[in-house]
Amino acid sequence: MSVDAGTLAVGFDELAVLKRLALDGAHRGEVKVSCRSLGEDLGVSTQTASRRLQALEDAECISREKVGDGQFVELTETGIGLLKREYEDYRAIFEQKGSLSLAGTITTGMGEGRHYVTLPGYKVQFEEKLGYDPYPGTLNVTLSAASKRERSGMASLEGVDITAWEDEERTYGGATCYPAVIESTDGHTFERAHVIEPDRTHHDTAELEIIAPERVRDELGLLDGDEVSVYVESA
Repeated sequence: MSVDAGTLAVGFDELAVLKRLALDGAHRGEVKVSCRSLGEDLGVSTQTASRRLQALEDAECISREKVGDGQFVELTETGIGLLKREYEDYRAIFEQKGSLSLAGTITTGMGEGRHYVTLPGYKVQFEEKLGYDPYPGTLNVTLSAASKRERSGMASLEGVDITAWEDEERTYGGATCYPAVIESTDGHTFERAHVIEPDRTHHDTAELEIIAPERVRDELGLLDGDEVSVYVESA
């Protein structure tokens, strides 16, 4: 496999040379290089290192000036661009946002959500951190047995911290909010929602609470007992 640079192809072997040169600082300016030391770093012969440098020069990925005891090498914009593309590929592999798919049925809660989401200490944080003022109430979902077990996977996702606060009467606990998409069985979705996980709760682990700027029941035409899928993502 190779990538195009100019009119020539640069393979993984040449990319390894670019990486080695960049680690030595050649993406910032000229560095002195000998084919022997480069070959030792890469685990190849001096001749192979020389051929790879020549290939990179032919592909306009490096510029170099030969001197008596080596050569001064600098990465060009083309060479730097190839490394940036590699960097983005690795970011996509290792920094991809996680997700979790849960399923359950709509239930009616005890009405506590309506009270808590409207409290000023939470309300201001929802507006600042989630970008909306939640509908006064939560959408309650009773998870299936399988999703109840899988729910623990949310701990590996990145959430939005809602910090604890207090007023003159008491202290209110913190919570973590996770972006979520709600999908009904007819395929309609509501995308601007968050699963809210209080730091302290008396709810069973099968109960999932969701906040959103609108009443999701109305938006998706949901009734108690209706099945939904909840796709939870990292913030």
